[in-house]
Amino acid sequence: MSDVSRVLGIIEEGDPHAAEQLLPLVYDELRRLAAQRLAQEAPGQILQATALVHEAYLRLVGGGSDQHWSGRGHFFAAAGEAMRRILIERARSKRRQKRGGGARRQEFDEGLLAVDDRADELWAVHEALQKLEQHDPQSAALVKLRYFAGFGHQQAAQLLGLSRRAGDRLWLLARTWLLQALGGEEK
Repeated sequence: MSDVSRVLGIIEEGDPHAAEQLLPLVYDELRRLAAQRLAQEAPGQILQATALVHEAYLRLVGGGSDQHWSGRGHFFAAAGEAMRRILIERARSKRRQKRGGGARRQEFDEGLLAVDDRADELWAVHEALQKLEQHDPQSAALVKLRYFAGFGHQQAAQLLGLSRRAGDRLWLLARTWLLQALGGEEK
């Protein structure tokens, strides 16, 4: 059993100090995940990888959350999902601001336009992924593990209990479905 799995077990048992032991064990990998996620965002992103890691970590182990992880992979998948939700909340907030939610008149700044366009794109992906989840939860889970949690194809398939071939078929299905939902074409 890895140190991460051991500490996760201690957290589940209710030890209030176990979360302090977990952060040093997972920080570098969470930071890599966050940097990977933020690299996909538009230039001008205000949120830094460190802040994203800290906020996601607090959501996972802080505030008396009643989380149960079946191991290291499950924890990192949950961390990727927490990061995705944080970015979606930020995109939702930017959309509200873009649509005039209490905004004051301001001079046009092209730099802001790029960030807003990316927020719209992220929102569209989020909505398409929610629809895919209703249609095919396993395909949506594979997308989340690969795209948001940063797992490789084989790791993600393995976490879902799939063979590599089944993972390939599911990935093709998910990609095709999402491309169609987003109005794109398969290349």
